[in-house]
Amino acid sequence: MIRMDLIRTAKKALKFSYLHARRLKIQYQVKGNTKIFCIGANKTGTTSLKKAMDELGFVVGAQITAENLVDDWAQRDFRRIIKYCKSAEFFQDAPFSFEFTYIVMDHAFPGSKFILTERDSPEQWYNSVVRFHSKMWGKDGNLPTKKNLQEAKYIYKGRPWHMNRMLNTTPEDDIYNKEILMQRYIDHNKSIKYYFRHRPGDLLVINVADDDSYTKLCEFLGVERKRDTFPWLNQTDKTT
Repeated sequence: MIRMDLIRTAKKALKFSYLHARRLKIQYQVKGNTKIFCIGANKTGTTSLKKAMDELGFVVGAQITAENLVDDWAQRDFRRIIKYCKSAEFFQDAPFSFEFTYIVMDHAFPGSKFILTERDSPEQWYNSVVRFHSKMWGKDGNLPTKKNLQEAKYIYKGRPWHMNRMLNTTPEDDIYNKEILMQRYIDHNKSIKYYFRHRPGDLLVINVADDDSYTKLCEFLGVERKRDTFPWLNQTDKTT
């Protein structure tokens, strides 16, 4: 019995040592490297971009860690988000796809690169969002209601509703209001383009469904291509 306890303790110690060494290696690898932020809205091909960046050899941030910092974003307290960004080279989705984050990251990490992913149209983006949410949290393929989101579990129960209220100004009885959500998407993209209007070399705007978008990405980053087009992942309707 004592021997088994010693073996378990030794295994835990080895695992801790391995993870600690791996963290130190990654921190050394990314120290001083240019940060690259995907600041396009969710459901604009961000998962496909993440896969491509990983294939190209960039250290991708742990998304679950970033998602646990969304309340910091809501308070406009970016200290822990900035600290998290020291752990990798490339970041996407929450909270980097939210308003204001790209401005803070631009100042916190001078010389960073930013990628705005877009869909063919705001309506295409909206349709992708509602299909995905209906599949994840709706009943019988219908749009989720307030109650559905409050009872849904992602990280913790009710988080989908918490995120919905944090990000959107839609009425509680019409949480997927098409006009409001599409306008938010339009305003977000417009604000990003306006912010970088005098720095075209720091912002890449792409639609990952376009045949030449992967080539544009590699040229923007100054790396050799690994493939001809983007990989398609989490397909609700080709890109996500």
